[in-house]
Amino acid sequence: MAAPATSTTPTVNQILPLGRCILWALLTRHVLTLHLNLLLELIDKCIGSRIWVLMKDEKEFVGTLRGFDDYVNMVLEDVVCYETTPEGKSKHDVTQILLNGSNVCLLIPGGKGPGQ
Repeated sequence: MAAPATSTTPTVNQILPLGRCILWALLTRHVLTLHLNLLLELIDKCIGSRIWVLMKDEKEFVGTLRGFDDYVNMVLEDVVCYETTPEGKSKHDVTQILLNGSNVCLLIPGGKGPGQ
């Protein structure tokens, strides 16, 4: 006598949690995309204006935003660079600089720099 066939079709109780997880993932992705688009729109409004950029590595830049990409890599002109080192704080001017977006911590539109 042959063994009874086992069903490989998932039950409703098995499908519902998976469906909830997929729906949550899709909603989360959609919300994150909306937030990213809003962030990029706000940065776009700053093009041509002075902006203060705080980086992860104790460096700060104040300059005129000329452009950026989806990764928030930015080009600044007429830049003042501030750096904190063990010897103290330093400040120097740069004509133009490209900042890596993965190192940006904070953007302050209209900011004048530290202590100003």
